[in-house]
Amino acid sequence: MKIEGNIVDVQNEKVFPGEIEIRGEKIFRVLKNNKKYKNFILPGLIDAHLHIESSLLSIPAFSKEAIKHGTTSVITDCHEIANVYGLKGVDFMMKASKLTPLKVYFSVPSCIPATPFEDTGIKIGPREIRSLMKRKKVVALGEMMNFLGVINEDKEVIEKIKIAKKFKKPIDGHAPLLSGKNLKKYISFGISTDHECTSFKEAKEKMRLGMKIMIREGSAAKNLKNLIGLNYDNCFLVSDDIEAKELVEEGHLDRILRKAIKLGVPLMKAIKMVTLNPALHYNLDSGVITPRKRADLIEIENLKDFKIKKVFIDGKLIFEKGKILFPLRQIKIGRNIKIKKKKAEDFIIPAQKTKVTVRVIKLIPNQILTKEKIVELKTKNGEVVADPKKDILKIVVLNRYGKEKIGKGFVSGFGLKKGAIASSISHDSHHLIAVGVDDESITKAVNLVIKNGGLALVNKKILNLKLPLGGLMSLKEANEVARELRNLIKEAKKLGSKLKNPFITLSFLALLVIPELKISDKGLFNVKKFKFEKLLI
Repeated sequence: MKIEGNIVDVQNEKVFPGEIEIRGEKIFRVLKNNKKYKNFILPGLIDAHLHIESSLLSIPAFSKEAIKHGTTSVITDCHEIANVYGLKGVDFMMKASKLTPLKVYFSVPSCIPATPFEDTGIKIGPREIRSLMKRKKVVALGEMMNFLGVINEDKEVIEKIKIAKKFKKPIDGHAPLLSGKNLKKYISFGISTDHECTSFKEAKEKMRLGMKIMIREGSAAKNLKNLIGLNYDNCFLVSDDIEAKELVEEGHLDRILRKAIKLGVPLMKAIKMVTLNPALHYNLDSGVITPRKRADLIEIENLKDFKIKKVFIDGKLIFEKGKILFPLRQIKIGRNIKIKKKKAEDFIIPAQKTKVTVRVIKLIPNQILTKEKIVELKTKNGEVVADPKKDILKIVVLNRYGKEKIGKGFVSGFGLKKGAIASSISHDSHHLIAVGVDDESITKAVNLVIKNGGLALVNKKILNLKLPLGGLMSLKEANEVARELRNLIKEAKKLGSKLKNPFITLSFLALLVIPELKISDKGLFNVKKFKFEKLLI
């Protein structure tokens, strides 16, 4: 088979007219010619870091949508389902990856549980990591979120790193705001990437010390604009967490490419960050148009909007004229939500005074970082209550693994004036999480999620996007999930929310490795101090 067009040579950063001869699954030869073409041929796009579960889609459903946008390979850290099901969850994802032509590679979840400050009962230790490293599709040790464990040389954490080195696999990092001596020590253990940079200064320091920077442009955290001007030869463009709605409406890596170029990233550098750069780092047999490499290729109309005409994986045409040329096949796994039905009194925060001073989680727009805010709240009938007029809402986290623990607090930045929203997605342990103006609304939303999993909104309207796969993923196709999510967000805005997607913001408020103030099933947690804080001061 032959493909003709303007060939994008990412190695030499040039474009030339020519033809690509494919034999079997690989490129046999590339020949230049003097013909004039309107189309362009690129290596297939590679997302070097994402969590497919965060799309709310199964691997097969995600792949159908991602391929439409030119993605031919992804490296997924499936620590979301691993936190819910342990090794069983990883096995499920690997089996699901066989149902699609998309190249799905895995980085082994390194921090299950993410911290010792939550109760899950789920663990992936050195023994499991050693076993997973032997598997063919594993290309790295997943993001090492326990940066304090690395710095303090925790025995088990260091053992995991040693195992990855033994198998000659890269080690991905996760070190938000880490700097100075602690950063140097963290990197000294061989941790090679970071996707948590939110400022140019932070990224520059990490790059100077040898890290490759994953420039993240996901659904919750959008860091691209702040990281323009780095040495792009040591960068990747990644999505990390992208929900179905954004995937369907705006695209995948093609979306990030368009934005990067618009912000001033040179065309070839931008393309290399989603092709050659990740392929070299993770030792993938693709990412460049050259003989003996896998024939993972995309054909586009132009180098401006990256509109996809055709997609080839292993030399097979799998997308053409807007149509996916393979069927959707699915496998199932349960929800794993072990919570008894709740009553409003379960969420009471008692107080004896008429006014109390409380710690509040303050949202930062378009970031998963938060701040601590000290606020005075009124009490009613011996209970501390939310104050929607001041944008102070109640937030609760319920242990989903049968331990009947509830963390309670307050949050600022959602803007809800009535009702509540809830979710069985709360990174990384995925306890149930809810925000609302009163305990009655929170109770209704929580009970919906206990019953069905997924995302819920209650007021006059009651909506529930059901997620039967671990309480994280749907069995529906991307456009259906996107439509349901769109309706949820629309109704949330009617309740007063000014956030682009309040549900994905909600999902990160229990992530105890992202500064500053977060909440777990055990209560408020200060990430900078790495200790629990009292709600009432």
